[in-house]
Amino acid sequence: MKLYRREIYLRKIRGFYHDTGIIKVITGVRRCGKSCLMQTIAEELIESGIPEANLIYINLDRRGFRSVRQAEQLEQLIEQRSAVRGTKYLFIDEVQNVSGFEEVLNGYREEDEYSIFITGSNSYLLSGELITKLTGRYLEFEMFPLNFEEYLGMKEFLGYRISSDLSQELDSYITEGGFPKTLQYPDPADKRTYVQGVIQEILKKDIRQRVKIRNMSVFNTVQTYIMNNFGATTSLSNILTGLRRNGCVIRRETLNRYIQILMDAKILYRCDRFDLKSRRSLIGEQKYYLSDLGFYFSTNTDNRIHYGPVLENIVYIYARSKDYAVSIGKIGKLECDFILRDRQDSYAYVQVAMTIMNSLDTENREYTPLEKIQDNYPKYLITRNDIIQKRNGIKHVNAGEFMKNGNLFQ
Repeated sequence: MKLYRREIYLRKIRGFYHDTGIIKVITGVRRCGKSCLMQTIAEELIESGIPEANLIYINLDRRGFRSVRQAEQLEQLIEQRSAVRGTKYLFIDEVQNVSGFEEVLNGYREEDEYSIFITGSNSYLLSGELITKLTGRYLEFEMFPLNFEEYLGMKEFLGYRISSDLSQELDSYITEGGFPKTLQYPDPADKRTYVQGVIQEILKKDIRQRVKIRNMSVFNTVQTYIMNNFGATTSLSNILTGLRRNGCVIRRETLNRYIQILMDAKILYRCDRFDLKSRRSLIGEQKYYLSDLGFYFSTNTDNRIHYGPVLENIVYIYARSKDYAVSIGKIGKLECDFILRDRQDSYAYVQVAMTIMNSLDTENREYTPLEKIQDNYPKYLITRNDIIQKRNGIKHVNAGEFMKNGNLFQ
């Protein structure tokens, strides 16, 4: 079956296809497309002239490989497929399923005959032994579910009609989420059922099997509370207060641990604050965003779109998928929704609002933080579907059109 090629990730990895000294580690929340990305890399290698016999592909989540749990079993499996000359291209999906996989990978990397690609669905993959043994010898490529640009591209690839009204497509993307598989289900109820299944799979494989949680009921309450309050400026103290109002009393240390577990499972991402005057990170209040909005809309009976946090969330994921560092900007008492930095250390500043057409006060509230920033980096105001305005060199763009065609650093 022909696969949709996610160019924004392939572009980052291509330069390392033939590097036998660097292990390519692809991470991301479950079902975001890591396996398909590895398959498209394999396709590109074959298209470039690499013999198919030189490709070794092992998916440890599939039938036939699920019993492979020990390092010796994995090594034996690789050896059975290595009887060819020249560079071998080793792909291992969900490698964290094997105890002691680090030693196996390090051994094959040191032979200088294997270009190694691995995937994992949680941050435990890049902890402990792997970091100790492979410091400076691996690169992480983090994947996300489809951003809006990719969502449109995959719909077109699958033969679906793209509406000329991008705000309509944006609303569909928001409520359906960006898990690639959901696009194969026309019925919205089926899409929600699929995402609910993804959540259960994450809870089972990336949380319960890897960390000890004494009270799953309390953990589920914390997870629901934070997922329902994504995009809100908060702190541990504020979350503890909100949980107490809902009858859930836990220790601060426990809450912090539960949030870290959700982040390790890549359900949740924390966006910290940055003071533009002192040029320092601020400790305390931050925002949490979801790796995919399907997590929210599949678990809530209220499917109304609250555009403020929702638009922020999709802009955040869009920026992260483009490999930008993201933080929240503080300018005195004002706040800029996002400061973005690319790999060339260029900056862009972004305000996000559903609309600025309600009143002059609303317009001023969104423009003023950007006007206070005293440098010449690009500044953007992103709205849902407004009439485009011009004001003091700030670029006003609508979210759908921009994420389909835009570049924040132009």
